[in-house]
Amino acid sequence: MKHRVATLTLLLPELSRVEKTPQLAQWLARGDRLPDAKPGREALLRESFEFIGTSLPVAALTRSLDASDAAGAMWLRADPAYAMADAITGRLMACGEIGLSKAESNELARALRPLFGDAGFPLEATLPTRWYLRCPPGARLPQFAAPTSVLGDDLMRHLPTGDNDRQWRHLFNEAQVVLHNHPVNALRTQRGAVPANTVWFWGAGKLPEWVRAPYTRVSSDADVTIALAKLAKIPVVERAIALSEPTAKEAVLIDAAAVPDLGTAKYKIVELRFASGERVRYKSWHCIRFWRRART
Repeated sequence: MKHRVATLTLLLPELSRVEKTPQLAQWLARGDRLPDAKPGREALLRESFEFIGTSLPVAALTRSLDASDAAGAMWLRADPAYAMADAITGRLMACGEIGLSKAESNELARALRPLFGDAGFPLEATLPTRWYLRCPPGARLPQFAAPTSVLGDDLMRHLPTGDNDRQWRHLFNEAQVVLHNHPVNALRTQRGAVPANTVWFWGAGKLPEWVRAPYTRVSSDADVTIALAKLAKIPVVERAIALSEPTAKEAVLIDAAAVPDLGTAKYKIVELRFASGERVRYKSWHCIRFWRRART
């Protein structure tokens, strides 16, 4: 869809987290409420970028930023993670961002490579926060849960389910054994750092052959959004540049963890898309709807 006037689209967290922001409160009060969409980050991105596929291939998208070999292969994230056992079960407490150094990451990955290599899934510890499995053509993969939906919860409720899930549950368990006994984790525990005592599989998929979106520039700190914008050949810019005075027919997308200050930038239309599913369209002339008072 091509925009005829300067339009700003904001991808925002759940409405309950940001609804008291003064500028947002006015947009919510005076703008037009649109039908709700499916909640979740994936729904936000699928609404904002067009590509073939039924799911968001996070692993392939982040791989396209981390290396030059993402195209043509199936990728799966196998991120280093920390699970804590309690009296009943184990809980995923952190994933990816657990403070591993590059050397620690390489040592742990070296110990795991025989396990995954023998199964036909070579492991690459591309970054200390992001590990990848390259899947062979025709690999049968079950359904994997994104870590954001698992953190703090019972791991057993979120293990792989579906096609060939027994193999992946076995790999999950064996990886825990390898990591539990690794000297790197013993040293981390001694100095009070959390151990990388498990891996978490998620984000399976292939890199889209094409991505389309109606934006002239994109600003985001989220790697998946950045990867989609680059595949769509849309400039990825800093927030200040994205919010500079728009020209006619310009369409800007900002993926933000909080409502940004627009400064003096004038947009004819502001589209608000919340991770909780709410959708609002605010047009510049809606400012005269003074009888619609913002919630305090």
